[in-house]
Amino acid sequence: MAERIAWYRCPVPRDDLNKLNQRSDLLGFAQTLGFLAVLASASGAAIYSSLHWPWYVTAVLVLVNGHFWHFIVNGFHELIHDSVFRTRWLNRLFLRIYSFIGWYNHHVFWASHTAHHKHTLHPPADREVELPGSFDLRGIWKWGIVDLRYIPTVLKGYARTIFGYVGPEGSWIADLFPPSAPDRRRARRNWDRIVLAGHLAIAAAALALGLWVVPLVITFPRAFGGWLQRLCNATQHIGLSDNVSDYRLCCRTIYLSPVLQFLYWHMNFHTEHHMYAAVPCYRLGRLHRLIRHDMPLCTRGLRQTWTQIDGILGQQQRDPDYRFVPDAPRRPAVAA
Repeated sequence: MAERIAWYRCPVPRDDLNKLNQRSDLLGFAQTLGFLAVLASASGAAIYSSLHWPWYVTAVLVLVNGHFWHFIVNGFHELIHDSVFRTRWLNRLFLRIYSFIGWYNHHVFWASHTAHHKHTLHPPADREVELPGSFDLRGIWKWGIVDLRYIPTVLKGYARTIFGYVGPEGSWIADLFPPSAPDRRRARRNWDRIVLAGHLAIAAAALALGLWVVPLVITFPRAFGGWLQRLCNATQHIGLSDNVSDYRLCCRTIYLSPVLQFLYWHMNFHTEHHMYAAVPCYRLGRLHRLIRHDMPLCTRGLRQTWTQIDGILGQQQRDPDYRFVPDAPRRPAVAA
């Protein structure tokens, strides 16, 4: 069993933290249903266009729609934390909805993400994210607009997992689902069967009705427009330090526009999320304002953030041992 890590967290008064930890069904619905409304509007516009407007308008709408669907993983991630709704069954209900529409397995992610939060960037206890990491910023157009590999990759992966394949021996998923846990393996396999059968049924029904665009905007929308979500999500840890016990040195908070922050489920406040994982995503901005005096300088927008990251990655190519260490106001001992 991995050793417990004594993490440094920016101090927050107890009363303030109690308020921040309060979950709200109203705010949970605003975030969850609001995001689903964006998906429904974008996919609905593409379907309507395929029936009434020129093909090139439909092509643009299919591409635009895909951008939004990539952010499902961030909603799925928040629901895994069980912190979006005050009413627990609502968390569980929407977790399964988001898992299904996004082709995600909540059994797998729960096991992996629990380890990630307990032992953030401390391998081998955490192998969900491994540093130093890499990102082909200049080649993002090759897969970030249209990813021709996505559909066959998804189908090939599910064709294996529905029969119980968990990966090669020693892999992260195989270690999370060992042969000694047959019930967990069965739950994982059964959910993958539901997802695959459900999506193929939707696609088949749509094609039978002549709605050829439905598989592109509901079944496989993530074949399009992946660049924006990847640029957001990849900022969380890349280029920072592993094997430290200060979240400010291994997580990155950035400032985004309100619209992009909503789509990203407020995960731009990623340091705060790791420090106080029970705080609902819609309260992370308030938490940030309480502790920003004890935080490193936060970059503004994706352009400034990726200019900094690109410089870090370039330095790591020249010196593989290099890690960017943010200038935190107070620096406790950081060795794990």
